[in-house]
Amino acid sequence: MPCAGQGARSGSATPKQYQLLAGTPMVLHTLAAFQAVSRVRQVWIVVAPADRFLTLDLPGVHLARCGGSSRAETVYNGLKALREGGAADMDWVLVHDAARCLITPQQIEMLIDAGEHDPIGGLLALKLPDTLKVEVAGRVAATLDREDKWLAQTPQMFRLGALLAALQAQAGSQFAGVTDESSAMELAGHSPRLVPGSAQNFKVTYPEDFGLAEIILRSRA
Repeated sequence: MPCAGQGARSGSATPKQYQLLAGTPMVLHTLAAFQAVSRVRQVWIVVAPADRFLTLDLPGVHLARCGGSSRAETVYNGLKALREGGAADMDWVLVHDAARCLITPQQIEMLIDAGEHDPIGGLLALKLPDTLKVEVAGRVAATLDREDKWLAQTPQMFRLGALLAALQAQAGSQFAGVTDESSAMELAGHSPRLVPGSAQNFKVTYPEDFGLAEIILRSRA
């Protein structure tokens, strides 16, 4: 779980993953969903080396203080720490954004069910519901066919060794073009499986997202 970002777009001085939602830091909502899935053996939360916001003493939960300057570098460093911690290259790894705090155990189970027998692995994603426009100088230049377009979500699930190798191949370019784990696997020549996700599994990014996430969390409670 990459958790080293500063969340500059959230408009807060505190990293967004530590802001309170329904009375609890956002990242702990995310963590609780994974703890509720029995097939998830361990959760590794990758924070910045100087991060002192988060201290945990929970069975099966590890803090890795090796976050990098980008999300891709944070995931890459976290995977190396996971391997050093005893994980094998053929183990399945699910990478999930700490700021997608509305993920449910059922959605995680659905991805595992769809991915565990796939030769590559896959990711939760959502079919694009809206019309997609191309912009030039603030004006519409074209309308794109949305029929084959998906919005990538997390978790994204791949074998540890394959994902680590895919990221390693892009490390020399500072992970240029790597926006998520699937994109790294695509650059390595793989075609990950798309598993339908949920519109509620959005990434809390902008100030207005916090209010919506709060409403959804309280409605679930």
